[in-house]
Amino acid sequence: MGSVSTPVLAVAVADAGGVGSITALGLAAAELDKVLGDMTSRTTGVLAANFVTEDIDREAVEAAAARVRIVDFFWADPAPALVELAHRGGALACWQVGSLDEARAAAEAGCDVVAVQGTEAGGHIRGRSPLRPLLESVLGQLDLPVLAAGGIGDARAFAAALEMGAAGVRAGTRFVATDESGAHPAYKRAVADAAAGSTQITDAFSVCPLCATVPRARVLRSCVDAARSLAGGTVGETTLAGQRITLPKGHGLPPGVAATGHIDAMAMYAGESAAAIPAVEPVAHVIQSWCAAVE
Repeated sequence: MGSVSTPVLAVAVADAGGVGSITALGLAAAELDKVLGDMTSRTTGVLAANFVTEDIDREAVEAAAARVRIVDFFWADPAPALVELAHRGGALACWQVGSLDEARAAAEAGCDVVAVQGTEAGGHIRGRSPLRPLLESVLGQLDLPVLAAGGIGDARAFAAALEMGAAGVRAGTRFVATDESGAHPAYKRAVADAAAGSTQITDAFSVCPLCATVPRARVLRSCVDAARSLAGGTVGETTLAGQRITLPKGHGLPPGVAATGHIDAMAMYAGESAAAIPAVEPVAHVIQSWCAAVE
């Protein structure tokens, strides 16, 4: 979810009984420590910090591990040294993977939790397998908690993942379309209005650190069409790190509340689960309804 998962959203998720996560991408250790310190002062729930790509600041990992319960990694090969940094600070280590081989590597690296991502997921796609066969293969091989990610946007999908043996799920698209999300209102509406077949995996939004290695992400099909139809080289502006910046066409930053311009042509990351999302709702309602349905 990147910048769309703001501290406000993460705290709301933690308050409701989930694990609220923010990205550490672009934050120096001192800045991350300040953000996480403020978040932990506002909730007694569980928080996580997410690190992506191989360009990871070790001091930032140390800062996160001292503040949150889970330090989470993605878009890089599992690294024992980073897992050890998380453990040394008192945190659990989770690695999101896209294949059985990568899941085994995460376990061998000492991870406490592995999240397996199917190709139904929104955002950047690591592997080539749909969730169900990938989850089945990993559950039979690892002796540690496994989370299911990709295509989980309602209570029914949540229950199905647990029934298969997953210890929990990772959901992003559903939480884009929540009251507390940092997504632009037009982005929230587009996700909630999406029908079956409304998403696609594309390289159309490849101006980003993750896409520098593998430009492959699932977004709403409408934003790909809008971007291709847009004349000119820019789609609008947003605020990043306190500064107003211009977004070139194809930039991978999803539209947040501060974005202006052609919102419909920006990177609206969304998984196949968007078709199951009925409306923009409060975080607490989403989590409570999922848990009630499973019970």
